[in-house]
Amino acid sequence: METGTNSLHSLSCTDATKRRVSYFYEPDVGNYYYGADHAMKPHRIRMAHSLIDKYNLLSRMRVIKPKPAGFHDMCQFHSDDYMAFLRAVTPENQLTGPRDLDRFNMNSDCPVFYGLFEFCRISAGASIGAARCLNEELDDIAINWSGGLHHAKRGEASGFCYVNDIVLAILELLKKHQRVLYLDIDIHHGDGVEEAFYTTNRVMTVSFHKFGDYFPGTGHIDDIGYDTGKYYAVNVPLRDGIDDQSYQSIFKPIMTKVMEVFQPGAIVLQCGADSLSGDRLGCFNLSVKGHAECVRFMRSFNVPMLLLGGGGYTIRNVARCWCYETAVALDTHVEERLPEDDYSGYYGPEFSLFAPPSNMENFNTKKFLDGMKVKILENLSRLEHAPSVPFHEVENDMDVDEEEEQDEEQDNDYDDRLSDYDQDL
Repeated sequence: METGTNSLHSLSCTDATKRRVSYFYEPDVGNYYYGADHAMKPHRIRMAHSLIDKYNLLSRMRVIKPKPAGFHDMCQFHSDDYMAFLRAVTPENQLTGPRDLDRFNMNSDCPVFYGLFEFCRISAGASIGAARCLNEELDDIAINWSGGLHHAKRGEASGFCYVNDIVLAILELLKKHQRVLYLDIDIHHGDGVEEAFYTTNRVMTVSFHKFGDYFPGTGHIDDIGYDTGKYYAVNVPLRDGIDDQSYQSIFKPIMTKVMEVFQPGAIVLQCGADSLSGDRLGCFNLSVKGHAECVRFMRSFNVPMLLLGGGGYTIRNVARCWCYETAVALDTHVEERLPEDDYSGYYGPEFSLFAPPSNMENFNTKKFLDGMKVKILENLSRLEHAPSVPFHEVENDMDVDEEEEQDEEQDNDYDDRLSDYDQDL
């Protein structure tokens, strides 16, 4: 049986009914360390957890210590040889196999650190476990802030990500749900997830991201899926400085149309916090409330939803954001004044849950956003109704040869499209 949105309620307002929420957290996750000069700090997850605890939100959820993913679990998507490499490599032995480091894209962005494989097992295990809770209808919303590592590919690391917990969670959800929606509000394009499902109509991927001379350099508006998956990839390439109002002016119409035509049985929402104002690696200007409005809006559809973390490199703002979005998932009011905890020194001098946006220039003109919105809505209108597709093995939809052929075609015209993007649509 499938849970879906066969009769959509009023889409413009939030359904404030209480939901059953589960929260997956491993206390050791904050101990892992990419290195002194690395932007990725797992400590941010522990900081978010501390705020969630001090706001007394844990008592409102089922708190679950995740079971680490096994080797076989992760090989549901990733190649055996890549997983075997991650399991074996250590800081001490990495120099004995430099070819493997290159082969699996292990570099300064994706370094070998102590406990790397266990860190991957925790993140992946929590996302898989959360998906199973949704499948078993134990919860309406499941949260794993240690997940959301959207850049990892089948056979290599990328962009601070080693194991793609999102793909693994979606594969789990597809065991029950005929259609799964993946939504990504990280500032970086959700390339690893899009690539995994580029040729299937059972998963729609939607990514709102910075595009241009910016990692990973993918996610053009004309990347719409391939073969059976044509029009099931939606890319919303944005410019520097987008603020709350501009973001919602395009987010809500597009997501309303997505929900109308795709009618997913489950939603996976990657809440990368590097799209917040003031992020160390970001260039958007969203406030915590503006970012969380995306969670609030998707919650209003009353579809089983998995909330995941992702990017976010100004860690005090990441903790604020994921704490507040936990409260939004619970439909619970929290005070703006932060409670005291072990990390209070990070939040001064304002000690507020809501870090204000800056006065940076917004390069997303109304003309640019309106033109993009029209084009994306036209593509979605080609679907009209939810696809009537039979259940079948997901692997049949993920033909690697077709993906590689399409990637090669896209690489050939990428420079031309990049120059086109510089023009207002």
